[in-house]
Amino acid sequence: MGTGVRRLALIVRPHVDRHRMALTPLVGLAVGILAVAYAATTGNPTTDVLFSGQSALGPLLANSAGYPLGALLLLLPCKGLAYALSLSAFRGGPIFPAMFLGAAGGIALSHLPGLPPVAGAAMGIAAMSTVMLKLPMTSVLLATLLLTGDGLTVMPLVIVAVVVAYVTAARLETAPPARHVAPPTVPTAAGTPPAVEPGQAPPTTPSDN
Repeated sequence: MGTGVRRLALIVRPHVDRHRMALTPLVGLAVGILAVAYAATTGNPTTDVLFSGQSALGPLLANSAGYPLGALLLLLPCKGLAYALSLSAFRGGPIFPAMFLGAAGGIALSHLPGLPPVAGAAMGIAAMSTVMLKLPMTSVLLATLLLTGDGLTVMPLVIVAVVVAYVTAARLETAPPARHVAPPTVPTAAGTPPAVEPGQAPPTTPSDN
């Protein structure tokens, strides 16, 4: 998901830069519509989608049982789109939105059997921070320190999530197209035929006809 957020932000940003006065209010309006739609559908506050997520991360972790799976699955695209649009048009850091999105995704995965909510949230925070920041060691520390007492317990799972996220994001990065470079031409002396590449026919001269 982090790769999709980055790519969408990079696609939208050049258009916003060319028409900043016209498109910046439209981007803000789109973010507001996403927040209102999420709140109207789930009954949760609009602050889950708006702002950076710094103040909403604590309540999300503390009240994870109050977020049903459907609300979390709707929160992920709404927050992800709002995050990408905000990166393309507004000022702000990527850390807390990435941590909030990762926590929401991890809590959603904790509905699977065998994964506690704390472990899921820690893995999601670390994985999303790795993709957005490209700093795997820092992401491990962020997830571990944020969960205080539970951080050391879930650290092995956090490390695995960081490695998988880092490798996957690296594989999804588009490689730059290879440029074809023409071989250099070597000047020849007068009357000397140019060098012939293997598999090519020798050039003909008027004396050959």
